[in-house]
Amino acid sequence: MLDIPKNKKVILFDGVCNLCNTAVNTVIRYDKKNTFLFAAIQSETGKKIITTLKIDTDTTDAVILYAPGISYEIKSTAALKVMADFGGVWKASGVLWLFPEFFRDLVYDYVAKNRYRWFGKKDSCMLPTAALKDKFLD
Repeated sequence: MLDIPKNKKVILFDGVCNLCNTAVNTVIRYDKKNTFLFAAIQSETGKKIITTLKIDTDTTDAVILYAPGISYEIKSTAALKVMADFGGVWKASGVLWLFPEFFRDLVYDYVAKNRYRWFGKKDSCMLPTAALKDKFLD
């Protein structure tokens, strides 16, 4: 499949979504352990990972956190696992684990359904700066 280092996790995101791009920039800022790599769902790498994991993106409109050879998570669980990796004040997000997954995902799905209307949409996927190029899979 892909040559992804075992110590990395891949975040698949909607590359044309303004909210998603802001979230990616936030992860980059707080990823002090350099754990995460990124791929837009629309990219060739994103499509390969989605095909390998057998995820139907027509029914799952979500962020995907992929730990190669281990597991993958979607929706609120993916987001919470990413935040848990940051430490510091982000540990407070752990309180959200108290809510059942179906409830967390209802909220997640509501935001996902409205994200273009509320936050806007780009015509094409974001292009990383030269300094961040190594964080993105083609």
